[in-house]
Amino acid sequence: QVQLVESGGGLVQAGGSLRLSCAASGRGFGGAAMGWFRQAPGKEREFVAAIDWIGSSTNYADTAKVRFTISRDNVKRSLYLQMNSLKPEDTAVYYCAARRAGTGVPTTTSQCDYWGQGTQVTVSA
Repeated sequence: QVQLVESGGGLVQAGGSLRLSCAASGRGFGGAAMGWFRQAPGKEREFVAAIDWIGSSTNYADTAKVRFTISRDNVKRSLYLQMNSLKPEDTAVYYCAARRAGTGVPTTTSQCDYWGQGTQVTVSA
């Protein structure tokens, strides 16, 4: 079982930056690929970015390419999402997710085995 706790969300003006963090604990973290998803009010949860266990392979949604960077520090058992040039349409609850080792990088919600509680990101115009 892997427990995930996000932090770093908040209110920022358009054009600003935020860095989200996700702290992992529990057994099962070793080898797990991880990702970030987000859910805006009235919309389905959507994929943002994902990274494999060793950090050599990343995958981004088109909306996140160029502006967002996913990274991880396995020693610290942490996942990060650097978000730059934020837009009002980036407003959402951002979730950290993990997929069991050996099952690939998660790009859909159904591929994720563990979820955090989410952190709110609000971008004002």
